Amino acid sequence: MELREIWKVIRRRWALIVVPAAIVMLVGVVTYEAPAAAYNVGIRFLVGQPPANGATESDEQRYYNWLTSEYIVNGLTDWVQGNEFGQAVSEELATRGHTVPAGAVQGGLVADNARSMFTLSLIHNDPQLLAEIMKAATVVLQERNSEALPQLGGDAAMVIPLDTPVVNQIPAGIRSQLDLPLRLALALAAGLGLALTVEYIDPTIHERRELEELGYSVLAEIPRE
Repeated sequence: MELREIWKVIRRRWALIVVPAAIVMLVGVVTYEAPAAAYNVGIRFLVGQPPANGATESDEQRYYNWLTSEYIVNGLTDWVQGNEFGQAVSEELATRGHTVPAGAVQGGLVADNARSMFTLSLIHNDPQLLAEIMKAATVVLQERNSEALPQLGGDAAMVIPLDTPVVNQIPAGIRSQLDLPLRLALALAAGLGLALTVEYIDPTIHERRELEELGYSVLAEIPRE
């Protein structure tokens, strides 16, 4: 079908195209809810073993200490990504007067590691509570990491925060901004498909050309006006 013919169909069946889009627009406006605000906070930690008292380390010993730190960071990352860490943070928050389920802690937590650097990031919709969760997570990391590192013989690894935690609001994603326009586009496409379908099955003759294609000769034509 040529574009000119499609335009004629649109002019004849415009209601079938506009009505679905109007319904989608009305429902979208009535049911619209602004996306919930989300906040993020992250801290980098330097991880290592405490130095032996009174011992002078050689270059070889320093190398092995750094190598060990990498293994410790890997172990901490696995621990943080497990359920036990979320439960420990939930218990620490309870001592501070905040009730946050372990699942809620774990759901907004992201851990990453690079050599002796450990990064912890948290997401939550309450900025004040998010700051408290990060404080509790830092305490658990520093004071209870021996639970995840049995190879240290019960000693805790040194976990030193390198950043001051700053809570930042996460901007709304482009998906929430394009949600209604995409729905309207789909409604218009569906309306156009419906109009073309109705035009295809409609036996009504609209133009002289259609009669001539059927083999009839047109003797006269009554204008619209």
